[in-house]
Amino acid sequence: MTFWEYLDDRHQQLLTDAGRHAVVVVECMVVAAVLGVLIGVATYRSEWAGSLATVTTATLLAVPSPALIGLLVPVVGLGSPPTVIALTLYGLLPVVRSTIAGLRGVDPSLVDAARGIGMSGTARLLRIELPLAWPPVLTGIRVATRMLTGIAAIAAYASGPGLGNVIFRGLAAPGGANALNQVLAGTLGIIVLALLFDAAYGLIGRLTVSGGIRV
Repeated sequence: MTFWEYLDDRHQQLLTDAGRHAVVVVECMVVAAVLGVLIGVATYRSEWAGSLATVTTATLLAVPSPALIGLLVPVVGLGSPPTVIALTLYGLLPVVRSTIAGLRGVDPSLVDAARGIGMSGTARLLRIELPLAWPPVLTGIRVATRMLTGIAAIAAYASGPGLGNVIFRGLAAPGGANALNQVLAGTLGIIVLALLFDAAYGLIGRLTVSGGIRV
């Protein structure tokens, strides 16, 4: 069976797996984005706290994904839970780092001017600092999403959802008739998803970033 024949024969299952893959990435990225921005907001004013947040999230990212998921399985079981937790933890570093960098890059004179007209710290953060820091924050979220789209394939290691199941089936039977087709289909599916996510972030950037501060 050629690769194109394999796609035609299994397209429905591949689309289902791709949909599940996309859903788990989006779910994890939403949680990671919220947590990452909150951590960045809480730590950016302090050099020590910002470094600690960055080092901690970088350490989490350094843990091999099969090992992290394997450690989570006895605690939360097989399926989606270990995948969601692991991907959320992996997605923190780019968001935390970009949030801290973005907030620290805001022109201090603008913050001082806002303080001078009586704006509270919360108002300055929400109306001045975060909007100006949004382009680098969005870049961090974009990078994290690309990364998680690939890492999510490891979810199959814990019976999780996604295109990793297709890849793992091919790797488990290297001499099988469709082994190469399965690995290739799963890999190309992940690449296509990553490109679609990237295009979506490009659109979000155009809609949410003012032309005057677009990076």
